[in-house]
Amino acid sequence: MAEAMKQDTWHVDVLLSDGFVLSELAAVTDILRITNRTLATQHFSWTHRSIGGGTRKNPSEISVETQEVPATPTADFLFVLGNAHAESCDLAPSSVIRSYVSRGAKVYLLAEAAAQFIARDNSLSQRATHWENANLFWEKYGTFESENALAVDDGAIVTCAGMGATVDVMLVLIGDLLGKAVQINVANIMLHESVRGFGTLQPGQESVSRATGDFELDQSIALMHQHIDDPLSIAEINDNIGTSPRALERKFKSHVGTSPSAFYRKIRLHRANNLLVNTTMSVTDIGVACGFGSGFSNRYKKVFGVTPNQVRKRVQTDTCKNTSNLTETKDFAASNPASP
Repeated sequence: MAEAMKQDTWHVDVLLSDGFVLSELAAVTDILRITNRTLATQHFSWTHRSIGGGTRKNPSEISVETQEVPATPTADFLFVLGNAHAESCDLAPSSVIRSYVSRGAKVYLLAEAAAQFIARDNSLSQRATHWENANLFWEKYGTFESENALAVDDGAIVTCAGMGATVDVMLVLIGDLLGKAVQINVANIMLHESVRGFGTLQPGQESVSRATGDFELDQSIALMHQHIDDPLSIAEINDNIGTSPRALERKFKSHVGTSPSAFYRKIRLHRANNLLVNTTMSVTDIGVACGFGSGFSNRYKKVFGVTPNQVRKRVQTDTCKNTSNLTETKDFAASNPASP
């Protein structure tokens, strides 16, 4: 009996909306392009898609022409990009995801797209998103479960941290489809020293202990990140890591150019800015969530040059500009019921 021919060409649909993350789009399409060039064969083709089709623009004013999501998808893979406006539109409509999955496609949800899906769907046994999104959605909903890994493969759906990890996700896919030698060659062309597996912990939260290379300093920074809403005193941090106040002060001045208390305050203010831009929490609640009992607005303005209320108004204006995307998504879902 003749052996079945192994598939060696694949089509990828890339779903994006206004506010898409440019680095993720580049990671997906450039690695596909480089793989084709390396093997002198068109193993991959791809199509930029969006709900409703047309031009989509990102915050850097980069525009991409897209085609409408088909009612009957034929792609082998769907990549849904993250977005600068995490909650301004439905990045990964369930009807679209189920339509692709029901026809045998593997779906990759990146960053904000993954966070949105996780927040509304309990079908995945494990899931991942960017740590920043996990924090934001936890603050908003009070509960949000995700791994701190770069990505989690749950069969038909892969949820990912996105951003720079998109390169690793793509290289893992190339290795799975075309072998380790091709993966290494493409990684070398990308100047990507090593391919991180899906289970690699994300830098930023659990991996913050590698921030400076100085063990005591990194431990103190880790403690600061772990105590945003209920800040520790610098004395408590000294006690936890077993160093003297003067020694810690010198380490901070030497490595990061500021005092421990000023550094801690900036960490909390940057977290506050994150919540201000990406959630609908009140300014008062954000201040409390970031450990500012009073004086939050003044401290915020001193660092960012504007008040929290001014930023919130700007964000609301930007969100209104993206409302048309949400309307298009709902219209699409209504006219394209998911296949059973």
